[in-house]
Amino acid sequence: MRTIQRPSTKDHPLRRGVLLPVRDLAVAWSLLVLIAALAWVLTVGQARDMGIEPGTMGMALPLFLLLWVAMMAAMMLPSVAPVAVTWAKGIARQSGGATRILRTTEFLLGYLLAWTAFGVLAYGGLALTGALVDRNPDAGRWIGAAAFALAGLYQLGPLKDICLRHCRSPMAQLMRYASYRPRLRDLRVGLHHGAYCVGCCWALMVVLIPLGVMNIAAMAGVAALISLEKLSYRGVQLARVAGVAFLVLAVLALFQDWLVPGLQGSMTPM
Repeated sequence: MRTIQRPSTKDHPLRRGVLLPVRDLAVAWSLLVLIAALAWVLTVGQARDMGIEPGTMGMALPLFLLLWVAMMAAMMLPSVAPVAVTWAKGIARQSGGATRILRTTEFLLGYLLAWTAFGVLAYGGLALTGALVDRNPDAGRWIGAAAFALAGLYQLGPLKDICLRHCRSPMAQLMRYASYRPRLRDLRVGLHHGAYCVGCCWALMVVLIPLGVMNIAAMAGVAALISLEKLSYRGVQLARVAGVAFLVLAVLALFQDWLVPGLQGSMTPM
């Protein structure tokens, strides 16, 4: 009698092609959700002890960068999740479970490193605007108008469109990343994607200068806009609508002080 051998569970095509990726994707999503949730808890907790005021709020650069990284993790990880999960899926069959988590974490560290570099520039901008408002409180409305105008013009410009389309099409990126050398590849992938993300979203962060860097409502609104721009099928059109709205706010900010709470001379309670 001929013996019929059943295929090994390890080699079963469903496990190799479906079950393993589903498990890997669940791990990646869980990691991202956990990091983003913890970052929001930390950011909200810190904001409750601080007011909305101009400048760096008395923080030295190292402390500011720690808070900035937490803010970026809270605001940006929901929109970067599809790219990170796609990358994790791509490396799933090449690594063990613990290694996949480490490589996904390395990707996220590279991504946040790009935003940390921008945080240094943000600190300088906040220090400058804070000094100007301290010297002349009426300058706040002009700084606010300039910030809204800058964000609006960038939203409507070609560089925004290039970076946004790059962020909305991760597969083309990942095919290029596959040719990178293994050493620190995941960190470099995250850094490269983070640089495009900074190019896409830095102007949206500028509006936090007039609205207040520690304004939780403003942070949540900007984070929602970023996610919709990157994930919605109408994201490109939404970016242009936001640009027009910012230009309108730039005009109104000259006459309405409530639009620039982050540039008022005295601390505004949360």
